[in-house]
Amino acid sequence: MYKIKVNGIDFETEHKNQQVVVNGNAIDLDLIPISENRFHIILEHKSYLAEVLDLNYSQKLFKIKVNNSVYNLEITDEYDALLKNLGLDNLNSNRLKEIKAPMPGLVLKILVEAESEVKKGDNLLVLEAMKMENIIKAPADFIVKKVNIKAGDKVEKNQVMLILD
Repeated sequence: MYKIKVNGIDFETEHKNQQVVVNGNAIDLDLIPISENRFHIILEHKSYLAEVLDLNYSQKLFKIKVNNSVYNLEITDEYDALLKNLGLDNLNSNRLKEIKAPMPGLVLKILVEAESEVKKGDNLLVLEAMKMENIIKAPADFIVKKVNIKAGDKVEKNQVMLILD
């Protein structure tokens, strides 16, 4: 089961017996991929075009556009809830020593510099990949020790872009 917060509204979803169940109700949904980040959806005999605008897998935050409306999604599962209840939900962020490129791309803008104090969720840089601009955000509070890239640089997946203190 997943808990999904869409623009501040909570939903519970699960996949049961080949069906999608939302808040306890099975829905008739057809999802057809058009490209890597675009999908055609048929729901209750209505057609929708969905596009993934931004992905943050580490924080489970997503931004999607359905027809002309933009939705921000926060997704958690039972393991996230268990870790939070045990106080173990921030273990990885305490050990963060570098920010790596999540995908190959072109650095458009760098929004921090060495010695910058950064808070969780702050924008760090803009990376263009697959013709989409992706804002890389801070996963935790930290101080930038060194910036290893500059605007216009091409980066490869897992290349170290920022070293943290």
